[in-house]
Amino acid sequence: MQPSGFLQSAKTVAPRWDGQIWLSAVQITLSLILLSPIAVIFVLAVGDSSDLMAHLIATVLPLYIGNTLLLMVGVGSVAVITGVSTAWIVSRYDFPWRRLLALMLILPAAIPAYIIAYAYTGFLEYAGPVQSGLRHIFGFTSSRDYWFPQIRSLGGAIFVMGFVLYPYVFLFAKSGFGLISSRMFEIGLMSGRNLFTTVALPFGRPAIIAGLALVLMEVVADFGTVDFFAVETISLGVFNVWLGMNNITAAAQLSVLALLLVVGLLLAESYGRRKSGLGHPPSGKTGVPRRQATGVMRVVLPVVCLVPVVIGFVIPFLVLVQFSLADFINSGGNYNYSYRQILNAVYYTLTAAGIGVVVISASGMLIGIIAVFIPLRLGRLLASMSAVGYAIPGTILALGVLGLSQSMSGIWAAIFHPLGLLTASLPLLLLAYAVRFQVIGFGACLAASQHMPPTLIPASRVMGHGFVPSMQRITIPLIRPTMFVAAVLIFVDIVKELPLTLLLRPIGFDTLAVITYQFAHNEQIEQAALPALIIVLTGIVPVLIIQHALNKDM
Repeated sequence: MQPSGFLQSAKTVAPRWDGQIWLSAVQITLSLILLSPIAVIFVLAVGDSSDLMAHLIATVLPLYIGNTLLLMVGVGSVAVITGVSTAWIVSRYDFPWRRLLALMLILPAAIPAYIIAYAYTGFLEYAGPVQSGLRHIFGFTSSRDYWFPQIRSLGGAIFVMGFVLYPYVFLFAKSGFGLISSRMFEIGLMSGRNLFTTVALPFGRPAIIAGLALVLMEVVADFGTVDFFAVETISLGVFNVWLGMNNITAAAQLSVLALLLVVGLLLAESYGRRKSGLGHPPSGKTGVPRRQATGVMRVVLPVVCLVPVVIGFVIPFLVLVQFSLADFINSGGNYNYSYRQILNAVYYTLTAAGIGVVVISASGMLIGIIAVFIPLRLGRLLASMSAVGYAIPGTILALGVLGLSQSMSGIWAAIFHPLGLLTASLPLLLLAYAVRFQVIGFGACLAASQHMPPTLIPASRVMGHGFVPSMQRITIPLIRPTMFVAAVLIFVDIVKELPLTLLLRPIGFDTLAVITYQFAHNEQIEQAALPALIIVLTGIVPVLIIQHALNKDM
């Protein structure tokens, strides 16, 4: 998630152009535009909140902070235990269906946490199939006759988010184990020690920390799950103070607290990446020596790996399918909403994601190429900083974007209203997407540039070609495949994005994520199932891309 490491490595990729000040000016301008909403948050935070912040400190702020920290501890624990254990199992042992299970373990990442929250609520609530089955089997007549855990609670949020986000830890831990020198495992085997506790964990810890940091950033950023489960976190508090109490200054001050958490997590993630060696080619033979599972372990190990897949993907997916079919059947062959509503949501989703992909891919490629090949320290610094938006919670980023538009309302209206756009909020939404997902396009461009043959650009310069022709004829064609993968990931992330779209969309611009949220918020879980299923099926695409990449290492 930290592109600065790529930039440091990219210094040796190819010679750089001097004297291209105008290109550096373009890159710096774009980077400042992407950083401006984040800067606005801090500017708004120094304003007068009319004593509301003091009231929040005395009343609900401790609850917001406490719930956020408890959620981070709980989800982090579930993600680490599940992700590390399954990563070690598939790295260390050979057993039936190992390759397939290793790929399936990534599937929960295809479902946004808020959609799994909706599915499990319908599955585990009083009228759901689980409690109905218990009452039927044991003869219970009401909820007073038995105890059942409440899914809409802090514990329920930990359960849901933990089994959605563990793939981050699984992927990083598996990669980290694969980069440990085989000599270390050989020494452990010769001394008769436990390889997991004495070699894998100590040497794989930085990679695990990097994965855990990403999980915790997702926890801090979550809005849909905590809103549906009524768990009052800092992210939800920003939403309530901003829109419920109509105090943008106090909301910005709350946002700064969340950003301090995010900065700490970014530092941990950066440390983890730097120490883990991820992204750097290992020297010598590496990887965990694999052994054949025998006896009962040939059954136990596949079951252990299958459990998180069932909890995090299979059950929610089947519940959504069942709810969608039930809604179709109960409505007499017609869903309890118009097909036009779904078609409009698909159209708006494709519009937002399609334009967003073009904008983000173009800006990421432009900023990335200039940062690599033009030696301007300020440009490189701002390019790296412009990619931190992914770590900022959507509600907070929306606050910054809206604050920016208000501070530049006259200029903004003069630019966009004559163009006949839906409203000025569509460009605002696209700006928010660009800030949040810039790291994907930018990081992909840098990673692809790093692997370019180092002799091509010097050859182009010797032949008399300038910067722009060299980029058009050499760099862009070579990085195109990587940028295509990045474009797919950006598209899917925009399809799943909830808080930014909910808060910044034009009136009537209801995407699939928005109508799913609206149905679920109104307790219409069955009606939320079909748009949720479409989002899930879209989310499987990047998982398949990751699986294809992992196939090379299996």
